[in-house]
Amino acid sequence: MNDQPVAPAPRSEASPQADSPQATPRRSTARIVRRPVHGVLLLDKPLGLTSNHALQRARWLLRAEKAGHTGTLDPLASGLLPLCFGAATKFSQVSLDADKAYRATLQLGQRSDTGDGEGRITAGAPPAFDFDALAAACRALTGPIAQVPPMHSALKKDGKALYAYARAGLAVERAPRRVTIRRLDVVEWQADRLVIDVVCSKGTYVRTLAADLGDALGCGAWLRALRRTASGPLRIEQAITLDALETLDEAGRDALLLPPDVLLADWPVLRLPDDEAGRFLSGLRRRVSAPDAPAVRVYGPEARAFLGSAHITAGELIADRLLSPLEVHAIAA
Repeated sequence: MNDQPVAPAPRSEASPQADSPQATPRRSTARIVRRPVHGVLLLDKPLGLTSNHALQRARWLLRAEKAGHTGTLDPLASGLLPLCFGAATKFSQVSLDADKAYRATLQLGQRSDTGDGEGRITAGAPPAFDFDALAAACRALTGPIAQVPPMHSALKKDGKALYAYARAGLAVERAPRRVTIRRLDVVEWQADRLVIDVVCSKGTYVRTLAADLGDALGCGAWLRALRRTASGPLRIEQAITLDALETLDEAGRDALLLPPDVLLADWPVLRLPDDEAGRFLSGLRRRVSAPDAPAVRVYGPEARAFLGSAHITAGELIADRLLSPLEVHAIAA
């Protein structure tokens, strides 16, 4: 990684921010005929590629009409990037809001003004702590914490992204934000290198967490590498690389698509009889004999007849996001 200062780009990590501009994917000069594609592709995003660039390459390979991703990964980060196609884009916010898991590699004994290797690296102090002190520092940063968003991020102040102020050499006041670190586990520690596993709420900046951990240890730290390993119920072990995707024919790529309801896999299920399913799809509220719930996934009588998401209040099923009848049939088929 380059230790010299360069013009910073927007960072996002666990926070869904906009991608910085990148070159468009390599494409054939032949016209691509788009088609309706419905489902979720779990992509293992490589280093050096923006999330949007990765999305557009996958969309081109699938010839999909509609596509979106569920939370930006920096070009300097790799790992799980769920891509939504067609009807699945209606539920992408669920994945955006979900907890994320990362494996992070920290460089100890140094600090970076961007929190990673793209910034100006300065000396900290030689690591002089023992494992008990490390475990105590990790415990102190676990649970609800306040994070000050980094200047090199796409968050906006007075309508301008923070990284724009940083490029101009300006620092502006940023209000701390509440995030939750569900788990912070030590995987490996050797001299000035520390590997940790982090499970955190949306909006968490892992490089800020790395810097805070380095400060707590009295030596300083910056984020040398970051890999997303999970997003809600989805895991990196299920993901495919772009290179592997490119070797498949179209049928092979289609076979990798998971149904849209995989994004809601940890929600309770409510199944409706055929006549009630039709009324629900039309947006009508239905009386159900089920306990109140803030979020349920709703199905028709057939096993794969996913209809959409809803909530239950006072025995009434109220639709939140619905599929069209055509989408229901296409997914079930």
